[in-house]
Amino acid sequence: MATRRPTAAAKARPKAAAKKTASPTRAAKAAKKPLVTLAVDIGGTGVKTMLLDESGSPVSERLRDETPKPAEPVPIIDIIVAQAAKHGSFDRVSVGFPGVVHDGVVATAPNLDNSWAGVDLAATLSERLGKPARVLNDADVQGFGAIAGKGVELVVTLGTGLGSALFVDGRLVPNLELAHHAFRDGKTYEECVGAKALSKLGKKRWNKQVRKAIEQLDHAINYHALFIGGGNAKKLEGDLPARTSVVSNACGLLGGIALWRN
Repeated sequence: MATRRPTAAAKARPKAAAKKTASPTRAAKAAKKPLVTLAVDIGGTGVKTMLLDESGSPVSERLRDETPKPAEPVPIIDIIVAQAAKHGSFDRVSVGFPGVVHDGVVATAPNLDNSWAGVDLAATLSERLGKPARVLNDADVQGFGAIAGKGVELVVTLGTGLGSALFVDGRLVPNLELAHHAFRDGKTYEECVGAKALSKLGKKRWNKQVRKAIEQLDHAINYHALFIGGGNAKKLEGDLPARTSVVSNACGLLGGIALWRN
């Protein structure tokens, strides 16, 4: 009986199958695509955005608009959406907000407007932008962009108000709010070193107040390092105390990548 030779089509089938198995699926290709984060920094004077790659490095220019007055939720969210459209494509959103935030919901916004209380900012931005969003206190975000991740590290931001964040071996101690704690002469830290104090006291006296605040915070927290950021940090003059350094205000955006590390 004659042996039947396989047809050309039959010979080709195993090779085709092997080739199909070896080629990556579309899902695998999509999984390898680097994720781009829209970093948002909401401040008392400006709303800033920038795109970051997965390492936290900028992949776009920083956009900035003046914070509207009154600084209510709708106009500020509209600014973020408008800036996002200018940036182009991104995969997720990180927001630094000047107040206490619990699971994406604003609890306080002392330097914006009382109408922020109870606003689910993470859910609102996710709906408006069509991307997942996470929100954290702005000093916390700036801290992630500044710290070394070793020991006890304190971050203070000098802007419209005073922001604060505490880290232990790179882990955030959430919702530290030093601004409204008593400092001296019956006044709070924010009343003594915030933007209003700078305007009232002048740069020289304000600098003295900042140094007194640093001294007291050092005794209270016993930190290994203090990082000072915020828009008014550039107005500090002279040598700073030991273990103290000024960091770029850009850290308020660059730290946004940390919100997605876990």
